[in-house]
Amino acid sequence: MIHQYKNNGYNIVMDVNSGSIHVVDEIVYDMISLVEPLVNEGIKDADTIRAAVLSLTDARYSPAEVEEALAEVLELKEAGQLFAPDIYENYVFDFKNRQTVVKALCLHIAHDCNLACRYCFAQEGEYHGRRALMSFEVGKKALDFLVANSGNRMNLEVDFFGGEPLMNWQVVKDLVAYGRSLEEPNHKKFRFTLTTNGVLLDDEILEFANREMANVVCSIDGRKEVNDKMRPFRGGQGSYDLIVPKFQKVAETRNQMNYYVRGTFTHHNLDFAEDVKHLADLGFQQISVEPVVAQPEDDYAIRQEDLPRLMEEYDKLALELLKRRKEGRGFHFFHFMIDLQGGPCVAKRLSGCGSGTEYLAVTPWGDFYPCHQFVGQEKFLLGNVEEGITNTAVRDGFKCCNVYAKEKCRKCFAKFYCSGGCAANAYNFSGDINGAYDIGCELQRKRVECAIMIKAAESVMEEADHDKEHD
Repeated sequence: MIHQYKNNGYNIVMDVNSGSIHVVDEIVYDMISLVEPLVNEGIKDADTIRAAVLSLTDARYSPAEVEEALAEVLELKEAGQLFAPDIYENYVFDFKNRQTVVKALCLHIAHDCNLACRYCFAQEGEYHGRRALMSFEVGKKALDFLVANSGNRMNLEVDFFGGEPLMNWQVVKDLVAYGRSLEEPNHKKFRFTLTTNGVLLDDEILEFANREMANVVCSIDGRKEVNDKMRPFRGGQGSYDLIVPKFQKVAETRNQMNYYVRGTFTHHNLDFAEDVKHLADLGFQQISVEPVVAQPEDDYAIRQEDLPRLMEEYDKLALELLKRRKEGRGFHFFHFMIDLQGGPCVAKRLSGCGSGTEYLAVTPWGDFYPCHQFVGQEKFLLGNVEEGITNTAVRDGFKCCNVYAKEKCRKCFAKFYCSGGCAANAYNFSGDINGAYDIGCELQRKRVECAIMIKAAESVMEEADHDKEHD
């Protein structure tokens, strides 16, 4: 499968199955588009391909130019970097038979919140249910379950989530201490993370987080007017002025590493690139601003007609990021971070986050759900900390959730980068975890294209700098 596109003056060609990325000139770009349908028809012989392409080529290029470009294309084909076969589809058939190894838990330490964010899928922390705080005993049993069901895996992940986890801070600290006590005797290592709105953040909490939390996610949407419209207190007053200095201290004390400021953009701020730039101007270097996921009747939901504007914003943001990096004041934008050399293992590329199998959410009273976005939907209740996983049918359904089980993913060039996307979004918009959230897919494809363009531009800049040094 080949995906070709033009962005910021670059002609980019992706060979989806091999993962190869090529930045090519105009004639090679055109030759690839001519050769691909021939290869897809099963024509393998180079002479046959050459004859067919020469008969299709228009007068823009001379025969010599066509021969040279075609030779380059065929050389890449022989090297397995163009028109590579799909070697992964057969790999997924044994997914259901794999031993279930749990490697991560999202602990809903508090089903309560001190903000009233308008787009919150958790309904101010309640998750379709009641306000509650997780007890130490429930959390302790969850960590015991994780250790017992993690097989030979050494590194385990636990995210303290809400609602707002700082509303149950003592239990967070107690569970970290308990987790540390489990490490040596069980040959495990916990990686704890914290997601917070920052309202209750203080120096004591920050000192503990800097010592014990591998990552801290700080929720803020960007510009003051944007943040305060969507992330107010229950009385309606905004949260921006309170949280910004606290989050700046998080970034500074963690040496601009191992944290994210994470925002959400909506229909009301389609110019979200301005929010990303604003966060960068505040001094944050690790930034994630993501599209809201909402039902069409919500006034803030992203609509189909918003997509052209959002595509422009991603392009604008990609160019701004390149500009700032060249000026020595760069930042990382989560959705533009892509590893073209290594990247995730095959299983992760095919099946994504592992929700419902490797990754589980735990409610304050100890119920297991596939992830935080399924909490409260009883048909997805998997079990609890007392009995373990009892609903194996739902678990097995998630085991088989992969890019080849999703018809729309099969034909998508971005499938090995998004790994099939979010199962919860797919279910909420299509009624099937193997379905798709079409608007989310469109935006994901654009982000992948921008991310690859950035890599191409940086590579060109590095080559230019290298040439200058050796002139």
